[in-house]
Formats: sequence, structure tokens, C-alpha cells
Amino acid sequence: MVTEQNKSKRGRDIMMFLALVGGIILLNVLAANYFFRLDLTEDKRYTIAPVTKQMLGNLQSEVVVDVYLEGDFPAGFKRLQQSVRETLDEFRIYAGGNLRYNFIDPTEITDEQQRNEFYTSLAQKGIMPTNLRATEDGKQVERLVFPGAIIRYNGKEAAVNLLKGNLAASPDERLNQSVEGVEYELATAIRKIAFQGNKIIGYITGQGELEQQQVTDLLGSLQEYYRVARGELDQIPSLEGLDLIIVAKPTQAFSEADKYKIDQFIMKGGKAVFFIDPINANMDSVGAGGTFAMPYNLNLDDLLFRYGVRLNPNLIMDLNSGFIPMVTGYLGDKPQTEMVNWRFYPLLNNFSKHPITRNLDAVYSKFISTMDTVKADGVRKTPLVYTSTYSRIMDAPVPLTLEEARMEVNPQQYQAGQQPVGYLLEGKFTSLFRNRKAPAGVQNTQVQEQGGESKIAVFSDGDLVRNEVNPRTGQAYELGFDRYNNLTFANKELAINTIHYLLDAEGLINVRSKEIALRPLDKVRVREEKTYWQLLNLVAPIVLLGLFGITRYYLRKRKYERF
Repeated sequence: MVTEQNKSKRGRDIMMFLALVGGIILLNVLAANYFFRLDLTEDKRYTIAPVTKQMLGNLQSEVVVDVYLEGDFPAGFKRLQQSVRETLDEFRIYAGGNLRYNFIDPTEITDEQQRNEFYTSLAQKGIMPTNLRATEDGKQVERLVFPGAIIRYNGKEAAVNLLKGNLAASPDERLNQSVEGVEYELATAIRKIAFQGNKIIGYITGQGELEQQQVTDLLGSLQEYYRVARGELDQIPSLEGLDLIIVAKPTQAFSEADKYKIDQFIMKGGKAVFFIDPINANMDSVGAGGTFAMPYNLNLDDLLFRYGVRLNPNLIMDLNSGFIPMVTGYLGDKPQTEMVNWRFYPLLNNFSKHPITRNLDAVYSKFISTMDTVKADGVRKTPLVYTSTYSRIMDAPVPLTLEEARMEVNPQQYQAGQQPVGYLLEGKFTSLFRNRKAPAGVQNTQVQEQGGESKIAVFSDGDLVRNEVNPRTGQAYELGFDRYNNLTFANKELAINTIHYLLDAEGLINVRSKEIALRPLDKVRVREEKTYWQLLNLVAPIVLLGLFGITRYYLRKRKYERF
């Protein structure tokens, strides 16, 4: 017979079951309508920056991302592959259905001609192959990898290189740097093709700055993000309407009126990047007999001094330097050319931990000078780039002769230490024309003596943004490309990152500051204890499950034996 007590217990069980089902349904409804995620990692590696979320939420059409990182990779590349996949999964959620991605393995194309044509098309778009060498189970494995992606939006497309970082770092560190930069690289490419930039950059001319052909690659790259205008400073009444100005390697003196225009532009919140050579030095003037490098008279010293920096009339020699071709002998009547170190071309590979320079590769400089900071109230000064520890400072006049490249190096002469050669200045600047009258020849004579918040970057080398030109075709090489050594340095990335930081009010450039701690395993212990951990992970769960089943069986048996 069914007692009242049993009926009551059955009713409670049914009510509990219905409440559980109702709770599950309610949680599903809430999850479908209210999205949230928790990132419990220490370094917040799965957290997307608010500026990226906002940008993805403003997409009006679908973004398609083709990632060429599909295949069986070593552990390091698998981590990069997984990071890209996880980041795109997050992007897809915040894009509200306006993002789709595909992982493609270019090596799966069976037809050799079609595969080579596809490889060529990827290279033409900017995704260069990497010959990946790795050790798997004690064997050397080699395969071709295309660590990049193509992003498409409304008929536009942009190539993204996902293998970034400093080439001087170890392979594991470089892959980790690439993982740290995945969000920034993908988000920047989406912004470039999906959102038309409305900021205007002015490239200043009129004082012997770099010519159009010498900055073709920089200005062309900037036009993908911003509107770019060129103009002679003495021909325009003011710099109003611009958001940022670039002054690149002037060789002639600025007039007081021109300085006034720059000064008042900065006082009104305008941004500026200066690439200045304090010393007149170039390889064209270094003949067989040599020459002396003398200081320029640019009439900019007082302006930059007021803003917080001083460019010194000297040149830096560095043991960590680039190469130049030099005739070292003759074979019959034919000259024999070799690449020799030219210590006036320092390779800059020491950077501050700032979003502009984080995980940056080496930068190629030519005839660079030292910089000092001076007191400027309300201005924060951040060094960005340094020479190596093994540097030497040569005060003007500096003798330049090709014999220097042939001379044996005395390490005792290269003990000047790291020298900062690029500074970021942020804050409220004071006008050079404070308590002074406006110079003659300017329209606006009302001097604004104190500026609002602004930013300036100053580098002591005008050649940092000069691209080489092919002497045969007249075509400009990519900025940072060294045609003698067939290497591309990070000059363009440094310049563009700097300008992004100065103009990026939303702060997307700050995504570059994401840091993921690298916690490598002890390879010796992994090899020695591999079998132990494999057995522990495979056998231990089965044993525990068996013990749980046996224990539960005997507990139930004891409970119901009484009946």
C-alpha cells in the first residue's frame, strides 16, 4: 500500500524536478539575452579591449577573415594558431554576426601549378612564407608556413602578418610576442578597411625636407588610415585644420614666422613628429678623401628646447651597426666588393616598454645623434629608442672617411652606453613666444602662451623615415628595406605606431601593451618524465572512477539491505 508519507515524498521529488527544469530554462533564456564572460587568467589573455569591442559593434557589413594558419604545426605555432582562433571567436561575438572567419591550409592544394600561383598571390598581397624548422620527437621537421590573414570588407581587403616581434629574440619569445599582438594586428586591419579616417596629417615642406619620392612608402601607408596633405610652410597662413604635422629631415633654417606657425599649432592641441638631423652627414659626400660632418643651422633648437628636448651636434658610432658595400681589392681589372660594418649606421634594438615600441623589431638609422632632456614644466618625457651599450659619441666636426670601416675596432672607445635617440613628450606645452610679440609676416598676432594637452615625438635622425629608391627603375623601396642586405627593418612600423599613438584618441594603439607571461616547461624534465605523466593522466582518472563506482555500490547496498 502507498502510504501518505510516500505520496508526500513523491510530490516533493516532482516539485524539485520541475523547479530544476524551470531553473535550467531560465538560465538559458538569460544567457541568450544577456552576454557576459569571465576571464580568470592572471594576464587577462582572453580579455578584448573596450575600444576593440566598440569598433566591432559599429560594423555595418560582414567582415570575412581568411587565416592561413591551418595544418599540423609544432607546439609554438599551434599556440599562435589557437590564439588567433580564440581572438576571432571573441571578435565574432562582439561584432553581432558581422564577422566570419575561415582557416585555410595553402599546402593542401594538390595541383603544383595552382599551389605556386596561390603562393605568389599571397606574397604579392604582403603575406610572405616562413620556412618553419622544428624538432618533433627528436627529429628535424621543415615545412612552409604562411603566418598571415586576409581581411575583406565591402570589396576592400587588407593583409595581416601574424608572425611579428623582434628577430633578435628566441623563437619561443618571438612567438609569444606574436600572440600578444594578435588582437592589435587584427583590429587595426579591420579599422583600416571598415572605417574611413577623418584625421588630417600635414607633411611640411619648404625647408629642404625629404622629397616626395623619398617618403612615398610612409605617406602611402598613412593614407590607408588618414588623409594626408603636403604644403610649404611659408606659403600657408597657418596650420589650422590639421591634426598632426610631420617634419622630416629639414636642411634649411626655419624662419621665425614658420616657427610661430608650428608653435601656435601645438599650443592649440595639434600633434607633431620631428625627424631631425642635427649634423649634415651623408654618404654622397664621403668620397675617397673623406669629409667633415658639420652641424646644421635649422633654427629649431630654441623651439625644441622649450618643449623639453635638446638635439646635440654630434654623431653616434655603434658596434651594433649596419653594412655598406666597399671595394676591398681588384681581381685583374675588376673591383671586388664586400659588405663591411659602417658604425655610423647604428641598428636600434633597445626600446622602452611603451605601446609605440613594444615587441618592435630592429630599426635602421643613419648618422644619428644624441638627445638630452631639459626642464619643461607640465611635460612628461618618455624615451622610446636607444642605441646599444657599445656606443661612441663623436662631437662635431666629425671626420667621415671610408678608412674608418677598414680600421680595427678598439672596444675601449665604445663605452658610452645606451643613448636615447627618440623621445615622446606629453602634457601642456609652453609657447616659445611667451612674453614676446608675434614675428612679422604672420596673420594671427594673438599669441597663445600656454597650450592644452598635446603630444610631440622627436627623433634625432631624419633618415628613419626615408625610403631607398631603386636606381634602375626609380621605384621606391619599402621603408626600412636595406637593398644591400635584402632585409626589412621596422622603421615604418615605428613611424606609424608613433603617429597612431599621437592621433589615436580611442586608444587602440594601447592594445599593444598587452603582456602574456611566457612560462616554458623544463624540456629536460619533460623528456625524462614523459611516460610518468602520460600514465598519470590516462590511468589515474580510470582508477578514480572505478573506486568511486565500487564505493557507491557498497554504500547503496548497506543502505537498502535493511529492507
